[in-house]
Amino acid sequence: MKVCEIFTGIQGESTFAGLPCTFIRLSGCNLRCVYCDTKYSYDEGVEMEVGDIAAQVSSAGVRLVEITGGEPLLQGQETISLMRELLDRGYEALVETNGSMNIGELDKRATIILDMKTPGSGMSDKMDLTNLEMIKNTDEVKFVICSRDDYEWSKEIVSRYGLEERCKVLFSPAFGMLRPRDLAAWIIEDRLRVRLNIQIHKYIFDPNERRV
Repeated sequence: MKVCEIFTGIQGESTFAGLPCTFIRLSGCNLRCVYCDTKYSYDEGVEMEVGDIAAQVSSAGVRLVEITGGEPLLQGQETISLMRELLDRGYEALVETNGSMNIGELDKRATIILDMKTPGSGMSDKMDLTNLEMIKNTDEVKFVICSRDDYEWSKEIVSRYGLEERCKVLFSPAFGMLRPRDLAAWIIEDRLRVRLNIQIHKYIFDPNERRV
């Protein structure tokens, strides 16, 4: 499978934010979000076997692992095999997916972080909404919000699928496009049961820095 990079850093998003985590960033993406911060993953990468990836993760000595991209589900059964290998080795495994690929075959032991694309991303029409019917209570659905219109769209999706009662819901301000305090104010005003999700790695490190 094609791997863009493997590195250990601080988990910057989700309910796991702040924890040391080893990231396996797979190459390739089928979407082109306007705010994408990992465009280098579209094409960069080297071919690696699942066993070699798992060995590199083991050498990092961290029990929390995330498979991300790009879009990791583009690599199909290889991604599923990698996830199963990590889970069988006792890792706490996360997979972050962009919402356009069906999650039905993913191992139920993994935590899915589903990134629902809002209209401001330019990719909302690419979403596979059947994924929201398969979400488990241990999974997380993230909305990267660029504007008030995105916020209202996200609220409607959360309500339509009853996500507040079924999983963890994350509202994230698009970095450099929406002030976190504005999004926080809207959440408070509407008394939403969602988590304000700020990309803390972009505040700890340079926002353009790789492998953090």
